[in-house]
Amino acid sequence: MTDRAIRNLAHLRRSASTARVLNLLKVCHEHELDADWSASPLFHTPVLNRSLIIKHRLRRDELDAFRPRRQVATKIIIPIDTADLKSGGRYLFVGQRHFERTMREAFGVEAGHPDLTTLTLIDALPSLDPFLLREQLRRSGIEPAPCYFSISENDLTRMLQFVEGEIRPLVTLSLGGGADAAGSIRRLADKILSNAPGDRMEELQKTLQLRPAEYQEGVFCWKGFLYYKWVLASLSQDITAVTAAVRTVKPIGKTDRIAREYLDRGRQVLGDRIGEVCEEAARTLRIYDDAYADLTQDARPGAFRDFLLRAPRLFTSLGEQLGAIQHVVSFWRFRFGPGAPPVGVEELIDVFMDFETGLAGRDHDPDPYILAA
Repeated sequence: MTDRAIRNLAHLRRSASTARVLNLLKVCHEHELDADWSASPLFHTPVLNRSLIIKHRLRRDELDAFRPRRQVATKIIIPIDTADLKSGGRYLFVGQRHFERTMREAFGVEAGHPDLTTLTLIDALPSLDPFLLREQLRRSGIEPAPCYFSISENDLTRMLQFVEGEIRPLVTLSLGGGADAAGSIRRLADKILSNAPGDRMEELQKTLQLRPAEYQEGVFCWKGFLYYKWVLASLSQDITAVTAAVRTVKPIGKTDRIAREYLDRGRQVLGDRIGEVCEEAARTLRIYDDAYADLTQDARPGAFRDFLLRAPRLFTSLGEQLGAIQHVVSFWRFRFGPGAPPVGVEELIDVFMDFETGLAGRDHDPDPYILAA
């Protein structure tokens, strides 16, 4: 790993998990004495259960490690010294060429090991957002300890209220208004959020004429759309504040000409790119909104059926977009929040590089300054 990469790894050691980073080393340090952590680990292989897992936008020289080609991969980082991350770490990508052989040789994880299943499920997600990660694992019968998912009860309550508001037109279409409809809204919201089977969900499957596998995958992605719609609305004020702060933040210490030029350019580019990614996410969400309106307002189930069939692909794109935004907001709160120490020139360059790489679209390459670093 390069010196810059090692510094970034040290920053991750201090930070919490975000939509782009699953910091299992931090979870271990905070919960290793908890009975739940020992009894229900995310990974059964100890070294994996103390790793850092990152949704990583591949650079040009990394694309050939995969077949078929992909833009974002799940990176597993194994620290060389868990007490001093500046010493660096070994890493590999889930699904890279010869992945299972590498897992066997490096960690003794044989084909068919449950940890490979867990990694495959994580890799299938567009982000490491704890709500969706928990649901992805739960629907495959994997239920690690709650300490792996930093979801507050307050957030779950707000999410439930949001889903109830979203599905109210669907229940009203089926039952009309009244007290019975209010109870059905709560029950259906609970079923959507818990993947619990029930007659309302089964009736919708019949109405949309979808095969069980298509329907289950579509409903999971529908849940993802609902969640990301809530996330975008919840983060709107923070996004505005972070965008403004990115444009004005200044490091302490002496800044040479090259660093100053990069930071000046980075402030403008990042500020613009945050807005662009939010608008791209909003456009993707409008695809769902339009299909749902066709179902609930115009009684045209065909459009919503088509949406559920397209949802897995759209969900991946949406997750990458909002995962990058969530990471920017979460890390900015952590590093630049009240009481945080001043940021130096090199660290601010690191942060800008990380944000720019994460926010890069499929047709964007990182700045040449980054590739040379």
